[in-house]
Amino acid sequence: MSVSASCYSQACVSLQELCTGNMATDWLGSIVSINCGESLGVYQGRVSAVDQVSQTISLTRPFHNGVKCLVPEVTFRAGDITELKILEIPGPGDSRQCGDLQQTEMGIPGVGCQVGPSQNGTGKVLKKPISSSAPQNIPRRTDMKNQDIIISPQQQCSKSYMDRHVETLTQSKGFRRRHNSWSSSSRHPNQVTPKKSGLKNGQMKSKDDECFGDDIDEIPDTDFDFEGNLALFDKAAVFEEIETYERRSGTRSRGTPNEKPARYRHDENILESEPIVYRRIVVPQNANKEFCTDSGLVVPSVSYELHKKLLSVAEKHGLTLERRLEMTGVCASQMALSLLGGPNRLNPKNVHQRPTVALLCGPHVKGAQGISCGRHLSNHDVHVILFLPNFVKMLESITNELNLFSKTQGQQVSSVKDLPDTPVDLVINCLDCHENAFLRDQPWYKAVVDWANQNRAPVLSIDPPINEMEQGIDAKWSLALGLPLPLGERAGRVYLCDIGIPQKVFQEVGINYHSPFGCKFVIPLHST
Repeated sequence: MSVSASCYSQACVSLQELCTGNMATDWLGSIVSINCGESLGVYQGRVSAVDQVSQTISLTRPFHNGVKCLVPEVTFRAGDITELKILEIPGPGDSRQCGDLQQTEMGIPGVGCQVGPSQNGTGKVLKKPISSSAPQNIPRRTDMKNQDIIISPQQQCSKSYMDRHVETLTQSKGFRRRHNSWSSSSRHPNQVTPKKSGLKNGQMKSKDDECFGDDIDEIPDTDFDFEGNLALFDKAAVFEEIETYERRSGTRSRGTPNEKPARYRHDENILESEPIVYRRIVVPQNANKEFCTDSGLVVPSVSYELHKKLLSVAEKHGLTLERRLEMTGVCASQMALSLLGGPNRLNPKNVHQRPTVALLCGPHVKGAQGISCGRHLSNHDVHVILFLPNFVKMLESITNELNLFSKTQGQQVSSVKDLPDTPVDLVINCLDCHENAFLRDQPWYKAVVDWANQNRAPVLSIDPPINEMEQGIDAKWSLALGLPLPLGERAGRVYLCDIGIPQKVFQEVGINYHSPFGCKFVIPLHST
């Protein structure tokens, strides 16, 4: 039996029909698809033998469900076959001239092969139908359009014979065919199908022709079997193989689920270092009270006598009172600006919300520290109201600070009646002194204390006295200088500022000192 390559499409026949008469040998070399049901699956291959007696058919280089089989040949009985489809029928001569199996593996059987030579110099150019073997790789449409087969005129008799044979098979019980049948390709024997040009009136038309220029008959009517191909991939086995390899090699590409990774803070060093020593300040006497910083460093308190000695030794080495007043004023003003709201409150867009600070100072060094703080606050556009009682003779440090303060926009008053009646944003208390306790009996002192308690504004105390001495105003925050004193509960939350005392000055008074400030000049302290 000789069949032209353009005369076949997908046809379903039974094995009994293939074994009828002399037809058995005519099907040798054809590429078929055999459906053996759900249990055995679908096989594809080239027919190598058809046994009429035992009713069996053999396929060489078979594929099972789209996967190449390990054995070179398989044989099927008639009872096992549910459906048999003819995918390709070779022409005369060598059966491998048209539709090599390697091309069938790629889903394009017999593309662009020449069936036989033309004796009269003319041939017939026919389109090659698309194979529906599953699974398959669908080629580009431009490639399919240009894939032509040349049929010699001597093979037209074989085409007529095949058409008559198909009409006979359509009347049999086991034959089924699709809408795209063999008879649909009815062309004149001498008709030649021209090849379509890749370019047509420019690049845009070429792209349109590539996308929309195909005939409807060329579109495959069988969908790609995604579920069938996905079932061929055993995900559990692949992951188990990966896990086994990782356990043997000691590598974990995805991490161990049961192990929690170490978490570090943004300011914590992940590199191993020496053990941290938290007690780096040791005083010669047992501290009555100890504090700790945010980082856990222990800061012991010192007595008033030791603190006074420390300041005296520092002054002897060049840290004069004027320098100490300036450092105290800078640190206290920085803390006050932070309490007032910092950049959220003090910016050019909030000129209508200028903060007001009432600064209460006494006629002593503590008062001079407060005046220095008020000068820096006024320089930062804070409305400062300085209260200082009138005295016939003032300390030189107070006189110098008042002279500088008068050059600012700050306001100085000496009477309680001149203090604002409305609440202010912050009250800075510098009234109390460590030594001059008799000032608490003065009328002006009692009047100022009453005004501060009635104003209900938060209070910041600068260098308050120790807990044995009674304070007239309860503070919310207290700022200690250098090292803290054993302050009581009425001092509120304690902060510590660095006033620039060198480390060897601490050692000279018997204090083993290591700075707890880090990158700051004012740090908070917590009671232990």
